[in-house]
This record gives sequence, structure tokens and C-alpha cells, in this order.
Amino acid sequence: MGDPIHQFQIQNLFMFGQMGSNPIAFTNSALFMVIIALGIIAFLMLTTARRSLVPGRLQSISELSYEFVADTIKSTAGTEGMKFLPLVFTLFMFILVANLIGLIPYTFTITSHIIITAALALTVFITVLVYGFWKNGLKFFKLFVPSGIPIYILPLIVFIEVLSFISRPISHSVRLFANMLAGHITLKVFAGFVTMLGGLGYLGWLGATLPLVLVVALTALELLVAFLQAYVFAILTCIYLNDAIHPGH
Repeated sequence: MGDPIHQFQIQNLFMFGQMGSNPIAFTNSALFMVIIALGIIAFLMLTTARRSLVPGRLQSISELSYEFVADTIKSTAGTEGMKFLPLVFTLFMFILVANLIGLIPYTFTITSHIIITAALALTVFITVLVYGFWKNGLKFFKLFVPSGIPIYILPLIVFIEVLSFISRPISHSVRLFANMLAGHITLKVFAGFVTMLGGLGYLGWLGATLPLVLVVALTALELLVAFLQAYVFAILTCIYLNDAIHPGH
């Protein structure tokens, strides 16, 4: 049975140089990020190049993706949040396609690495901070001071609110990373059982039936998780941006 962790190893494809003792290389992770980004751009450009009043299947996918993200922003951050549509749409599509590509055998799941999900979460966190202070100034601190709280417990509430705000990038990134990592490890383990039992002859084939059924079921579940995790990341981004737009509770 193959090592279930091997699928997450980052490999250097070619070297650019070296900074001190650290090599600067183009890795398989970087390659798949480029493939995902170029694939999304090409798909959206090709499917919307000849827009028609009665859209075809591919144009419908592009339009539904746009409308889905736009409706998510409007329902959480209001119409003012639509200025962040390019950011939220980019994050949603990038994570969704990365999750789906990672389900193809012999590919690489970039969202199973905490460094990738942390970079995406920090992008959202910094955007919220910069826009929150730029738009509201010191009034942005109202986010940490809920109204109607008795004065004697206000310091505790403020501390909890600040701690919760600071921990957002951690929860935002770990949720996506952990779900993709755990799902792919589980798939690899059960697929390994199928291979191992299948090599034992007729009885082994019979015993491999249950792991094979579980692999099929888990693959279907991982497809759902791929969409769900992209949606969760996007809607949490919208909620955090809403705090920057409307910091008052």
C-alpha cells in the first residue's frame, strides 16, 4: 500500500538559483498554480467571447459562477460589497478549480498545503484591515466594542472580540487545508487497501469490494467537499469584508 503522504510532497522541477543555503526553484505546486490560473482565465475568456442571449452550456457555467458569487456578496455585505467582487470571485474560482483538479489521479492538490491556504487567508485579512481603516478611520475599532454590553464585562468582551479577529486567518486557512488533506489521505488509504487485497487472488478480490465501494463513495463526497470548501471560504471572506464596510454591531 502506497504512502498516503507521498501525494503532498513538493518537488523541485527546475532551479532558478540559490539564496544563501536555500534553493530558489520552480516546484510542482507552482506549476499547478499556474495551470489553474491560466485555465480559469482561458475558460472565462473563451466562454464569454461570443455572448449570446440564449447561452450555451459553457457560457451558462461562467454566468452562473458570476451570479452565484455576486448573490453571495449582496446577501452578506450588501451592494457596497460588490466592489470586492473581483477579489471574492477570484478566490472562489481558484479554490474550486484547485480542489477539483486535485481529485484527478497523479495531480497535485495545492489547497492541501497550509502555506497556500494561509496566503489566501492573509490576503483577505490584510484587505479587511486596510479597507476598514481607510473607510472608517478609528471608527473601525467599533468592531471590537459591541453595543449594549454592561461596562463591567466590556473589557472581557473586547478582549474576546480582538482575539477572535486576530485568529480569523488561522481558522480561515486551517479549515480548507485540513478538509482537503484529510479527504485525500482517506481516499489514498482505501485505494491502497483495494490494491493490496486485489493482489491476493480471488478471495482478495472479494475482500477488495468493500474498500472499492468506499473509494467511489468517498470520491463523490470529495466532489461535494471541493465545492463546499470553496463556498465556505468565499462566504467567510464576504462576512469579514462586511465587518470592514459596516464595523458597527
